[in-house]
Amino acid sequence: MALKETLPVNRALLRTGDRVAVGVSGGADSTALLLTLHEQAAAFGIGISAAHLHHGIRGAEADGDLAFLRELCARLDIPLHVEHAEVTAGNPASADAASRARQGERESLEEAARNTRLAFFDRLMAAGTATAVATAHTEDDQAETVMMKLLRGAWTEGLGGISPVVDRASGRIIRPLLNATRAHVVSFLQDKDQTWREDSSNSSDKHTRNRVRAQLMPLLREFNPSIGATLSATAQLAREEHARWQPEIARLLTQLALPGKPVRGGGRSVGTQPGEESVAFELERLRSLDLPTRRRLLRGAAERMGVRLGSAETLRLLQFAGLAPADAAPAPTVPSKPNSRLDFAGGMRVERSLRELRLSRTA
Repeated sequence: MALKETLPVNRALLRTGDRVAVGVSGGADSTALLLTLHEQAAAFGIGISAAHLHHGIRGAEADGDLAFLRELCARLDIPLHVEHAEVTAGNPASADAASRARQGERESLEEAARNTRLAFFDRLMAAGTATAVATAHTEDDQAETVMMKLLRGAWTEGLGGISPVVDRASGRIIRPLLNATRAHVVSFLQDKDQTWREDSSNSSDKHTRNRVRAQLMPLLREFNPSIGATLSATAQLAREEHARWQPEIARLLTQLALPGKPVRGGGRSVGTQPGEESVAFELERLRSLDLPTRRRLLRGAAERMGVRLGSAETLRLLQFAGLAPADAAPAPTVPSKPNSRLDFAGGMRVERSLRELRLSRTA
């Protein structure tokens, strides 16, 4: 008798008594996650429901996804929570998503849909309908995410890719299938004669992820057939490294960060403009730190202002402050003299005096 196909679910993410809403699109991954959690709900001691956002992007195809899920959940006797939202990139009317973006910024359609989906999940958990939302990210998704972050010059927290669990104010978002490959998912569904929906936008080469999936990943597999597992392991190491540094950087920010600007006669002035944030560091104290700590401290200060710096931007900041490594390539466009300033994306301005480096941002 042939063994039934199973999926490797990360049991550690599920707590006895959890009410888990599975985020479902109708695609292979989310359909497989819904089925496998439904099968093991009693063993895990959890309750299961499904959550679907009909975001109005793909017209009749999206309507077909919803019809498929209604039939599937009715057959499995699983409650289905549905929310409709019209999502368009950069449109302030887009179901809260774009309104949460900073003024002047435009979200991509994918970002807008993601943020709208997260808001939907938050509402489910805040209402007590679910204590956790499970999404169906796989090892393939993790590998693709790490490669995309690497190509964009991300730092260790970016290379950490998709976290297995994200704690939000409303509850937890968990990813129990990060150890399962997409091929494993398809085999699981075929073993059960279970169909799924295909998203036609996944074949479009307009999206970076689709190009990474269809072009880059197959090429990398020629060099390393286990590239998915390798990149997933890299992501785990990056998350552990980032977690190790966080308490240390928080401690140093408390010790070394200075508010506002120095004023004649002693003391410091703090800006009164609405939404203004600023922090300063004595250059000599920054020079006393080793380079990895110096980098992370400045990036941590920027992040507290809502600005994420990639590797190239971090190097620019260090060069501006005169704190870059000696072997770094010179950047002629970056001023490095006292009483100069440099602007960064996200609205952050950096000013350098004879003794201090000041970061500021006005919302």
